[in-house]
Amino acid sequence: MPRRPERSERGALRLDPRLVIGVVLVAASTTGVWALVNGLDDSIDVYAVRDTTVPGTRITVDDLAVESVRLGHLAEAYLAPGDVPDDGLVVVRTIESGELVPTTAVDDADRTGLATVVVPNRSSLPGGLGAGSTVDVWSARLVERGEYEPPAVLVAAAEIAAIQEPEGMVETGGPAVELLVPREKVAALLEALAAGDAIDLVPARPSGR
Repeated sequence: MPRRPERSERGALRLDPRLVIGVVLVAASTTGVWALVNGLDDSIDVYAVRDTTVPGTRITVDDLAVESVRLGHLAEAYLAPGDVPDDGLVVVRTIESGELVPTTAVDDADRTGLATVVVPNRSSLPGGLGAGSTVDVWSARLVERGEYEPPAVLVAAAEIAAIQEPEGMVETGGPAVELLVPREKVAALLEALAAGDAIDLVPARPSGR
């Protein structure tokens, strides 16, 4: 009569060596793929502006968002965490919303030679204009009440820094526009505004770039 196996023999777990080897190979393969992918990922953290920013604006880290991108050998050409001092940097050319910040687009001081002048527009602005757009400032000199000289361009290709829409229930005119104006043109523009000359903003003709 054959011997019945003891309880300890019946409950013993026998592992197939081939199964163990297979598990080890799968784990090693997964680890190798993970290491390879991470080795190829050369993404770095750089800054992008949250909103369109015009020349002369001082930006701090609060105005920036961190983006992880692959730039390769161009990495040093863009602003990265740690590059912005506590008092911020001054923008020297327009940076569009969401655009990465080139190191050449900022400076530690304002050397743009521009001043901000608020210009009231007599009517609504053409559609599509906003911060970063350029306009020609046309002025018609007031000769006497209700009569003006032929208009002429007072400031060419002035950049819009911001648009202040009229407030209140009744609108008395168009929006007030903050313009970035060359400092040598500021006096003439302020003189025209003080004299009550007719001022209109016309979208500047594209430069063809």
